[in-house]
Amino acid sequence: MTSETVTAAAAGTWKLGDLEVNRLGFGTMRLTGNGVRGNSDGAPIDRSRAIAILRRAVELGVNHIDTASFYFSPLRSANELINSALAPYPDDLVIVTKVGPGRDPSGEWQGMARPEQLRGQVEENLRQLGRDHLDVVNLRRNGVDSIADHFGALADLRDAGLIRHLGISSVRPEHLAEAQAIAPVVCVQNYYGLDRRASDADGLVDGCGEQGIAFVPYFAISGNRLEASAADTHDDEVLAIARAHGATPAQVRLAWTLHRGPHVLAIPGTSNPDHLVENITAGELRLSPDELARLQLLGSEQSVN
Repeated sequence: MTSETVTAAAAGTWKLGDLEVNRLGFGTMRLTGNGVRGNSDGAPIDRSRAIAILRRAVELGVNHIDTASFYFSPLRSANELINSALAPYPDDLVIVTKVGPGRDPSGEWQGMARPEQLRGQVEENLRQLGRDHLDVVNLRRNGVDSIADHFGALADLRDAGLIRHLGISSVRPEHLAEAQAIAPVVCVQNYYGLDRRASDADGLVDGCGEQGIAFVPYFAISGNRLEASAADTHDDEVLAIARAHGATPAQVRLAWTLHRGPHVLAIPGTSNPDHLVENITAGELRLSPDELARLQLLGSEQSVN
């Protein structure tokens, strides 16, 4: 595949509420140098390089950036990098953040916030990003059985004008129904990829499409390696299809993700400028029905806690 003149628009568009985004976006977690669970993704990259990657992503048509105030390492904060690189923000840029889990300044996890603590998390994102409102806020479920009280608190903040649209993350189908009974849901962000799909995941993906809700998978490339870099080894089917298209295995995984439906978005993150271009180029990779069927058989079942 050639990367010449390919932009994120090649993957098509979808709307998060009334906000239209290119389906191929950018996740910022890797720019901090460490995974949020403490898994190392190598030494933190140079700050100027991280800023350059963000600016290059926008130059290449990315207008959907995923972040969180808890994406930070001892040396890097994703929100601060976004603010430094992109403010004043382009009119079409949609920044999606998430709240729920909390970390103290040393990076230690504090568990799921109480509903009344979510306003503080929202305001911290506002402060770090330099915004007067947040485009989309995902409630990241962290082990709780019911999200009603937490989602209701975010709905109140939306009514107050601090948030434009709401989404949910790390959820099962029943949580989507629970949230929709309170306020509109514009996106579901779950762990999902070619080789990591929960037993009910495909049904949730399809159900979101039927309701016009965006489905936004994370770890679509790294799969079972989570925050770590993607593996160097790949299934033979992935390798064969990549060779047939002159593509990389990572591009095949992203293309499969986007082929799951027009409502499926992708937010691959990277700290490598070359990989950024490769990821965006994957938006123009078209897989045949036979190739998609072969890839669909590769998934392994995992549960969403």
